[in-house]
Amino acid sequence: MNTKQDRTSRSGPPSLTERRKAATQLDIARAAAELFADKGPDGTTAEEIASRAGVALRTFYRYFRNKQDAVGPLLSSGGDRWRALLAETGPDVGLARALESAAVTSLSPEDDVAEEALRWTRGLLRAARTDPALRAVWSQVNSDSEERLLPVLARLAGPDADPLEIRLVAAAATSAIRVSLEAWAAADAGSAESPADLVVRCLRELTAGLRLMAR
Repeated sequence: MNTKQDRTSRSGPPSLTERRKAATQLDIARAAAELFADKGPDGTTAEEIASRAGVALRTFYRYFRNKQDAVGPLLSSGGDRWRALLAETGPDVGLARALESAAVTSLSPEDDVAEEALRWTRGLLRAARTDPALRAVWSQVNSDSEERLLPVLARLAGPDADPLEIRLVAAAATSAIRVSLEAWAAADAGSAESPADLVVRCLRELTAGLRLMAR
């Protein structure tokens, strides 16, 4: 999937060209999500997505392989924010506390843009239950997020941490985010538990037995 490169894996801030590219990809992702909500993935064409986003069809295919792939940047935006919050955490904060705090903040929308992104995520995850291509995109988003989480966790855990334990924490934490979002998406709109509530439960269950999390 051709999505923007994660900031935590690079040595400096993104260039103007990179920011414009990321903005275009997100515009296309929002257009795809809107059309999927209206017509479903099967009833939507790449041409319609490009037209809704205000880009040429060749621009669409420069960034994405197919119409389902186009929603990748929208599905990955929450994970991007989560890792960015973790990257800003000081090394004196315990790993378990850092993961939970960043996850809760990233899943607690503080403005209309973040709230809209969470609503789109819910709709896309519901659609993914009957669309194998969308499920594949969601799976790839989580796989990519887990890999990008590794260097962030390694810094927080310190130089003496076991690389295998770091990988286990990355897998567990990424799964906690994924499961909490999927459970929230599957629940009724009026469900009492928010994504933030669910991620706290999932993180504590999944990471309770990991030695690295007790530090």
